[in-house]
Amino acid sequence: MHIRFGARHVIYLVVAGGAFLFSNALLAGEADVVAATVTKLPDGSYHFDVTVAHADTGWDHYANVWQVVGPDGVVLGERELMHPHVEEQPFTRSLSGVNIPADIKSIIIRAGDLVHGYGGQEVTLGLPSEAGKSVSSIK
Repeated sequence: MHIRFGARHVIYLVVAGGAFLFSNALLAGEADVVAATVTKLPDGSYHFDVTVAHADTGWDHYANVWQVVGPDGVVLGERELMHPHVEEQPFTRSLSGVNIPADIKSIIIRAGDLVHGYGGQEVTLGLPSEAGKSVSSIK
């Protein structure tokens, strides 16, 4: 039995395969911040532990960053995520030494991925006023 494929059949297969791959990328959704803790350090800077959830599918679609953002939209700190976390979900990463102006009393933490950018679930935290104190939020 021989199956013959013409150029038209090959084009259909390529288009269908591309649509399947594209739809899988969209199914991973946006990166969500599901928990965060901020601690004021003795030098006045802040340490962040942030938990991100995202259905990473591999190198083409994974959560690649989270940011600490002030109420005016200015990025105050950023943690780049260098590889997919396909088998580790959700995952927590830290960032220390984030300097935040004294007049800022709360921040927003957001995460982004390679396909959607930002737009998933964010966390808003008030900042602790004393060194050694922490504030946590779990979504």
